[in-house]
Amino acid sequence: MADDKERKTLEERNQMSDLERLRHSCAHVMATAIARLWSDAQFSAGPPVEGGFYYDVDLAHRISPDDFPAIEAEMKKVVKENQVFEREVISREEAMDLARKGRLAALGERDTPSTFKVDLLEDIPDDEEISIFKNGDFWDLCAGPHVGRTGNCKAFKLMSVASAFYKGDADNPQLQRIYGTCFKNKTLLSEHLERLEEAKKRDHRRLGREMGLFHFDEMVGQGLPLWKPKGSIIRRQLQDFIAAELDKQGYHQVFTPHIAKLDLYRTSGHFPYYEESQYPPFAEREALRKLSDDDSSCGDLMNALRKGEVEGFMLKPMNCPHHICIFASDHHSYRDLPVRLAEFGTVYRWEQSGELGGITRTRSFTQDDAHLFCTPEQLGEEIQGCLGLVKTVFGALGMSDYAVRLSLRDPDSSKYVGDPANWDKAEEALRDAVQTLGVDYAEEPGEAAFYGPKIDFVVKDVIGREWQLGTVQVDYNLPERFDLSYIGADNRPHRPVMIHRAPFGSLERFVGLLIEHFEGKFPVWLAPEQVRVLSISEKHNAYSEGVVRMLAEAGVRVASDLAADKIGAKIRLARLDRVPYMLIIGAREEESQSVSVRHRDRDDLGTMTLNDFVGQVCEEIRNRSL
Repeated sequence: MADDKERKTLEERNQMSDLERLRHSCAHVMATAIARLWSDAQFSAGPPVEGGFYYDVDLAHRISPDDFPAIEAEMKKVVKENQVFEREVISREEAMDLARKGRLAALGERDTPSTFKVDLLEDIPDDEEISIFKNGDFWDLCAGPHVGRTGNCKAFKLMSVASAFYKGDADNPQLQRIYGTCFKNKTLLSEHLERLEEAKKRDHRRLGREMGLFHFDEMVGQGLPLWKPKGSIIRRQLQDFIAAELDKQGYHQVFTPHIAKLDLYRTSGHFPYYEESQYPPFAEREALRKLSDDDSSCGDLMNALRKGEVEGFMLKPMNCPHHICIFASDHHSYRDLPVRLAEFGTVYRWEQSGELGGITRTRSFTQDDAHLFCTPEQLGEEIQGCLGLVKTVFGALGMSDYAVRLSLRDPDSSKYVGDPANWDKAEEALRDAVQTLGVDYAEEPGEAAFYGPKIDFVVKDVIGREWQLGTVQVDYNLPERFDLSYIGADNRPHRPVMIHRAPFGSLERFVGLLIEHFEGKFPVWLAPEQVRVLSISEKHNAYSEGVVRMLAEAGVRVASDLAADKIGAKIRLARLDRVPYMLIIGAREEESQSVSVRHRDRDDLGTMTLNDFVGQVCEEIRNRSL
């Protein structure tokens, strides 16, 4: 939420894109319309956001989608009036006087002050210019910028209404947030709305429920997904796929516990610096008893845990400290390096409830995590291997439309740890590696983590939405914090360089993307049910059961529908279940020991011998055909 973040400077606001200016202006058009319909409306903030704009309003009337036609009709009048957006710089005293008279975010003076504008004025730095924007009778406290006239805002649509706390603080009043969108013309608006409809059809939350892939249960907790048998098949196939690739590249699979002592995360820096995004730590039972006997409060316990006065534990927020301990448990020569440790490790993060979203944003998720420990000389080659792995994953899933972000350090900043010469080598190694991919990439100075530069992969799905997935990160910080070393060719200790990499990112997020990308119609190798055998009548059930056995023995995930229903109904049900292949069994098929093959997308593929079909589908699975 734009208004919950650090306040933007005037210079940052003036860097709005043309589309953002248009949407910001349309938010004012919407506010004008609402003020005409409900004169008691008290407005807070109305910024442009990704995909559109919103305005927060305090209003006795509860706005619902049923009100949208009336609001849009009034907005059309404001657009037709082609009012000029006029900026006026005023003093702080003049602005406060207007706010107290109820004139800001209103069509005229009112008996009640413009409550939120009074408060927002107090947030404006003393040395910052204060301005209002006027369009017709509607005046609002606003830094801008805007388009020239309301007539520019013709292609708009109100989208939804939600609740939001003022300034994002639960202690503040709860407002109504009305979302809308606006484009340069109606063609672009129509295309956007079509994409949104397509996105609804592909929503992984709905499809996951319909297909029986995963479940959220209030008794388990928000953001903690339960993988059902069908969803577990997809997840296992992805894990097996990546594990086979890791074996080829010389990775060693490891397993680590889901909790660890707080001292581990103190050393890594994850506690207490990232405390707000982690599950709270907990103490041993004896320590709790002692604190209870001393009449200590929960606050006393947390302070003791933070200071290390009480031994504590925490659900792991990251896998890397555990992998570091595995590396550090052995003595290493330069001849042993690189050491590549991989794990499908489950981690836990305390996401705010409003940020949770199906399996794409959860509080428990499994990363296809790996950490590589290498010499500085090996860094370039190891990065190449990591990028090659990401490319293999994307290629197997038909994801060819992706871009790369290369996050580098700001040369004028002192926040970065490590030798500047090593940073130069790492950045050059990442840059060289990215250039071999043959895809668009953007360098972003100042976006590197304080401990090293990184590469992020941004994938576009079939309807053009962007998803950030795999990451390759160079790290000089953790080897330093944990005092890692190897013995070099000079027989002296040296510090290894560490690489973090995760091609999928999180399995939960990746599966959510795949559900939406394929609209639940997974390629055969990923489909939970690959073949369904359908008998035309019960007379053919025995042969149908034999077909099922033969396919199962060949390693195909197969089910049957031998009920007394009509064959058309069985085919429709199999298609609704998104099963790739349907085998129709009747008298002709039984007599010739064949099967009539239908495909989910390609319809009737004709009749073939059972052996031929088994060979074909097994080859499709083995090759991971799309």
